[in-house]
Amino acid sequence: MIEDKKVTKMLYGGDYNPEQWGEDIWAEDMRLFNLAGIDVVTLNVFSWAMLQPSENTYNFETLDKIIDNVTKHGLNICLATSTAAHPAWMARKYPDILRVEFNGMKRKFGSRHNSCPNSPTYRKYSVELARRIAERYKNQENIVAWHISNEYGGECYCENCEKAFRVWLKDRYKTIEAVNAAWDTAFWGHTFYDFDDIVAPNMLSEHFAENRTTFQGISLDYRRFMSDSILDCYRMEYETVKSITPDIQVTTNLMGFFKPLDYQKWAKYMDFVSWDNYPSNEATTATKAMNHDLMRGIKQGKPFCLMEQTPSVTNWLPYNALKRPGVMRLWSYQAVAHGADTVMFFQMRRSIGACEKYHGAIIDHCGHENTRVFREAAALGAELKRLGDATLGARHKSEVAILFDWDNWWAIEYSAGPSVNLKYYDEILRYYETLSNMNISTDIIGVDDDLSQYKMVIAPVLYMTKGDYDEKIRTFVKNGGTFITTFFSGYVNETDLVYTGGYPGKLRDIMGLWVEEQDALPPEMENHFTYDGVRYPATLICDLSHSEGAEILTTYEEDFYAGMPALTKNAFGNGHAYYVCTASNGEFYKHFLGNVMDELNIKPVCITAPDVEATIRSNDKGDYLFLLNHAKTDSTFALNTLDNRGGQDLLTNTKYNAGETITMKPTDVLIIKLD
Repeated sequence: MIEDKKVTKMLYGGDYNPEQWGEDIWAEDMRLFNLAGIDVVTLNVFSWAMLQPSENTYNFETLDKIIDNVTKHGLNICLATSTAAHPAWMARKYPDILRVEFNGMKRKFGSRHNSCPNSPTYRKYSVELARRIAERYKNQENIVAWHISNEYGGECYCENCEKAFRVWLKDRYKTIEAVNAAWDTAFWGHTFYDFDDIVAPNMLSEHFAENRTTFQGISLDYRRFMSDSILDCYRMEYETVKSITPDIQVTTNLMGFFKPLDYQKWAKYMDFVSWDNYPSNEATTATKAMNHDLMRGIKQGKPFCLMEQTPSVTNWLPYNALKRPGVMRLWSYQAVAHGADTVMFFQMRRSIGACEKYHGAIIDHCGHENTRVFREAAALGAELKRLGDATLGARHKSEVAILFDWDNWWAIEYSAGPSVNLKYYDEILRYYETLSNMNISTDIIGVDDDLSQYKMVIAPVLYMTKGDYDEKIRTFVKNGGTFITTFFSGYVNETDLVYTGGYPGKLRDIMGLWVEEQDALPPEMENHFTYDGVRYPATLICDLSHSEGAEILTTYEEDFYAGMPALTKNAFGNGHAYYVCTASNGEFYKHFLGNVMDELNIKPVCITAPDVEATIRSNDKGDYLFLLNHAKTDSTFALNTLDNRGGQDLLTNTKYNAGETITMKPTDVLIIKLD
């Protein structure tokens, strides 16, 4: 959350680009912002070309006017450093700033995310611009946050990056012998004699497709290196503005499950997490919720900032469907229900040119308030004003956690086998979606997070067991915790070298079994197993395992491995560990997890009708039950909370008693402060 004494309610607003318009428009913008309840604007996101028109010239005249104008009208400012797209003169004069793509193509000036993160030119001028902006506006009292760059991303394979990669490797491994050992370069006679022999792994070297590489260890380390390189760019700007304005919090806008950047590492260097929510048309309620829970989870459960969403429509999907009436409000409150302390948009006024001219905005091309989108935005603004600071800082209390790890994501999908259809994110979603549909409060955690607060921890496809993480799991289970993992777990160490002696490696004693083989099934094939009297499909991958003390709960029914375990449960210390040997359908996960949670007395936040989402956030003012109807029809159910409490809806002041029947219309939202 944004910790600033000026923030006394949930901030509402978003990206504002008045430099794209004549000053005659600005006064009308202020009138419309006031009508919509807008109280914060993000300024200066893409203004580097305006601020630095040449190498030795800086011009802040327009930005001064913009800041003076929004300040005069009582708006808070989230001030960006504007370093997300370098100016044309810089690319012309210093071509080292231009990225090289995965296929070896050198970029020219254009688009955005267009700077090499290891370019000395980029690092010099981006930090200098951040310094000048911070110095100029350090006494501006309505700045509530710094916004470094914008949506970091874009990998580079240029000579600057190749040289920096060697330095990164020296720091990580110290000697070339250690590098050779970590990457098993004895395979194919790939031995490196000197760090200068090492090149970037791309289509010119190790790769034969984007996610297909001959040396997984090299490609995995380059992923880590590139995430760290881009993080270094952020950190340099962070440290610069923080040294000048130490009391203003600093962030950058993340993008949910964004594969190239290890956000769990990034969050350590962010004062608060912010992110941009742009779900696809096909995204389920759980898919959207899981993104929010990840953003909350990477900062140890602290509230986050919803920095961007569209009020109505995106522009980059194949089919850019409008948000139907009520959906913008519903999805805004879904973010709040999962931990957001702001509701913000891109963009405030719709641009007239380039690729985002048809992306939604609070103020449309018509330029007035007489639109459906503006009316919905104004209504939401009025509601947030009434809510005030009620839910600010509120957190979640979860007994269940799902482990998500970027190193596993990268390593699994670089793996030469067992199946190209094995996708780490999809396996995480199988479990999260089941829990979400049951209204089970779930944290998404990383390997550095404490496990002791949870009754159940699920780690789907824990392929890579890094360092001593097995000891953390071992202690958790011995102390009474329940641990669930799946096929293709415990296979390799942090450099993607296989643990010999039998899978699942260092997890073997915890799980009470060893895995001999894996059978990868194509989409049209499936095996079967019967669990608790119901027959389910076994798909994707079938681990062929042998019990070493684990109770066999069910077995495969077909093929030469019929009779081998498909699901096991191992008593270990005071707890239990389940090994799910295959993938199955949603009905199985609901059945299986439901049984485990019954054993552990883990209850839903609230029992609701299908497609009514329920979460609880708590702070020193009270407990807040969020109910959100994602169904396309009315939903009716009795108010049946975890601890049988009623309460008052903060949006309508309606009182609801425990057990009372509630009917919610499509897109309805209730925020009930529980008694």
